[in-house]
Amino acid sequence: MAEIKHTIEDKDGKKINVTLRRDKRLKKSSRWQWESDGTILIRVPYRTPKRAIANLLDQIATQLEKQHKIAERRTDAELQQRAEHINKKYFGGEIQWNAIRWVGNMNTVLGSCTNGGTTDGHIRISDKIKRWPQWVVDYVIAHEMVHRLHSDHSKEFWSTLTDGYPPTERARGFIKGVGFAEGRNYEEE
Repeated sequence: MAEIKHTIEDKDGKKINVTLRRDKRLKKSSRWQWESDGTILIRVPYRTPKRAIANLLDQIATQLEKQHKIAERRTDAELQQRAEHINKKYFGGEIQWNAIRWVGNMNTVLGSCTNGGTTDGHIRISDKIKRWPQWVVDYVIAHEMVHRLHSDHSKEFWSTLTDGYPPTERARGFIKGVGFAEGRNYEEE
């Protein structure tokens, strides 16, 4: 199926490359997502008229601006600084996200990362682990950051994580030990 290339600008005037793909499986609504290379992929119903594309691109630019404003409000500055350090030290600064913050509503999940939608690139870390050793907290942050590259727990995900953050297995052992001691099973999202 033919792909059409477009460019939109974010609120800072930065140009973002967009690939538009017609999809016969979609009937009414369009879907868009960030790709790992920093571009946006938009899938539209196959019969979407060309005149509707410009409006769709404007809507996405507006959504990006809203995401940016939400991210600014929700980012915990200290956690953001820690994530930037981890990204630079272990992943060569290759990973991009929009917001990272502590949350208090996670009981068995230690972190989560959203790929796509209005909260695309938002990472949430359970505040229950704030007092854990820094290298374990760093593992949870790194784990969620790698979900920006691999959305599932595929072989590639684990390879990227363990190659990038060497104490991965040690941190996982710590988490399982704490879970055992507390009678919980902490899930890796």
